[in-house]
Amino acid sequence: FCFPQVLLLACAEDLECVPGFQQKVFYIEKPFKFTEDQLVLNLKFDDCQGNNKLNFEVSNPDFTVELDGNLVALKNVSEVGRALFVHARSEHAEDMAEIFILEANEKRGALKEILKLESSLGIPRQKRAILATPILIPENQRPPFPRLVGKVIRSEGTEGVKFRLSGKGVDQDPKGIFRINEMSGDVSVTRTLDREAIANYELEVEVVDMNGKTMDGPVRLDISVIDQNDNRPMFKEGPYVGHVMEGSATGTTVMRMAAFDADDAGTDNALLRYNILRQTPTKPSPNMFYIDPEKGDIVTVVSPALLDRETMESPKYELVIEAKDMGGMDVGLTGTATATILIDDKNDHAPEFTKKEFQATVKEGVTGVIVNLTVGDRDDPATGAWRAVYSIINGNPGQSFEIHTNPQTNEGMLSVVKPLDYEISAFHTLLIKVENEDPLIPDIAYGPSSTATVQITVEDVNEGPVFHPNPMAVTKQENIPVGSVLLTVNATDPDTLQHQTIRYSVYKDPAGWLEINPTNGTVGTTAVLDRESPFVQNNVYTALFLAIDSGNPPATGTGTLHITLEDVNDNVPSLYPTLAKVCDDAKDLRVVVLGASDKDLHPNTDPFKFELSKQSGPEKLWRINRLNNTHAQVILLQNLKKANYNIPISVTDSGKPPLTNTTELRLQVCTCKKSKMDCSASDALHISLTLILLSLLSLFCKSFA
Repeated sequence: FCFPQVLLLACAEDLECVPGFQQKVFYIEKPFKFTEDQLVLNLKFDDCQGNNKLNFEVSNPDFTVELDGNLVALKNVSEVGRALFVHARSEHAEDMAEIFILEANEKRGALKEILKLESSLGIPRQKRAILATPILIPENQRPPFPRLVGKVIRSEGTEGVKFRLSGKGVDQDPKGIFRINEMSGDVSVTRTLDREAIANYELEVEVVDMNGKTMDGPVRLDISVIDQNDNRPMFKEGPYVGHVMEGSATGTTVMRMAAFDADDAGTDNALLRYNILRQTPTKPSPNMFYIDPEKGDIVTVVSPALLDRETMESPKYELVIEAKDMGGMDVGLTGTATATILIDDKNDHAPEFTKKEFQATVKEGVTGVIVNLTVGDRDDPATGAWRAVYSIINGNPGQSFEIHTNPQTNEGMLSVVKPLDYEISAFHTLLIKVENEDPLIPDIAYGPSSTATVQITVEDVNEGPVFHPNPMAVTKQENIPVGSVLLTVNATDPDTLQHQTIRYSVYKDPAGWLEINPTNGTVGTTAVLDRESPFVQNNVYTALFLAIDSGNPPATGTGTLHITLEDVNDNVPSLYPTLAKVCDDAKDLRVVVLGASDKDLHPNTDPFKFELSKQSGPEKLWRINRLNNTHAQVILLQNLKKANYNIPISVTDSGKPPLTNTTELRLQVCTCKKSKMDCSASDALHISLTLILLSLLSLFCKSFA
């Protein structure tokens, strides 16, 4: 009976000789350290043909295998990782052995796992027709190719049959990597392998007769690519920027650096260790930070007092971080990245005025910024710990002043927002306080330097006189006599301490109706006030007057006068239209509807009274009918011959006294045929005798007047 091995090793009773290591997997307990020339274990390799030109290679350069198979340490070694790989090659065979290094408490459990795995695989105790032991191939092998890497054996011989290999890497993409000698069962690799591209190949091998009929199998053939340390650690997640608050306790975690290694994570080839190569700047300490070699966590190692942003040469540190594989051993490959660490500010400095008292001068009546208050703050200008907030805490009862922060300079801009009056107060004293947007840390407080006094001097200026009231208003009837007094304006000089005189003048008088006494301000008329003038809007006439003091230079004030004009009946009504046409054979003898209008206001307008002057001749030719207060209708009493007729019509308004206007309505009697009206070539003009008589009477009366 032969103790079964995990990787389907054949027992001596199965086959007389199997080329390769007689045992491929070893488990040894990790010592405190391997000492120089220490025998670790003995490896038995047999190529079944005398082991000509036998050569061993060990994955760890600190170990070697002698020709008798003894694995020994070349020097004192304390760290070797979790496994060693031994590659043996002779003139006729090649194989790989694995030595797993276990902690003391892992060994017993590992043996149990071996037996459990063997049981789960169902390895038979009887002879097997095909023996296909797993093949281990180091990556990055150099030519020549093809290279023999293993052998498949058929216990019943190979006469009359041949081996056939299939699967990914043979007849499936990537094709042609492996091939098998149909007669001998030798398995070869045809090119260099890359474990990071494909780490394992699962192939199938079977025995077929010369006609291709399967005789045995298929049996799985596992090929594993042994990792070599051919990938440097890489930092892929940059840029790496961390922040730490100034004054933080020693050991405060700033950030984590994590590198990636494409090699086998289960080997030292991907076991990374971190280290800080360089720190810039090097003050106040060349070792401000420490990096956990295994986790990559960067922490502070200086005292909180040294982590003071305001005393540092720069609040930004750059660390060159190195990640090295092989557990940080000298033979490991390295990769680097830069970690930028920013020291964040906290509000540990109160703003302070650059001086205790500021001076400002402003002219009365002027608004705007009068002085900029300067402060100093040692905190970070990009934060609320530096930005200032100003407030007036005394001396501003009338809210004449405001203060705002200049966002670029952090200065306090003190402004006058309500004009100051020299005659009321020539001096003002303000008490200003400055704070930060962010609150101070608990052990810092605002001191006396966070307040300042501003002394403001108001300069007197010659102010213009002021009308009282302004605007002024008066109501008068239109058409009052020229020279009538409307009112007396009143203006006073705000400069009460200067004792100046005031003279008046007309500034704007659109219609030219007014004058003003330059000494006493009496306003009178120089023309008739006409409510119907185009210069009057909504019954109101507006004029502007000036009051000029005797200062040097003189100052001027403007006053506005609104004159409301009351209507009088001074406009006769007008009649429209004044022309009408009618056919000589018209059946509808309603000639025209007349309307009347009046520029005056009610009650000096409608209702209007419409009248016809007396008609001459034995028969009356037309009449007028009142339709409403503003309209009447002219009606023919009979058809007339084609001619032009003038009809005198009187319109009287309702004013007291009423005004009458007589207007002639010109009536054209035309010939109408086929919807066309012909008013040309009319007969001689027929003029109303009544109108002629009225005209003669009017001339007679004027001659005796």
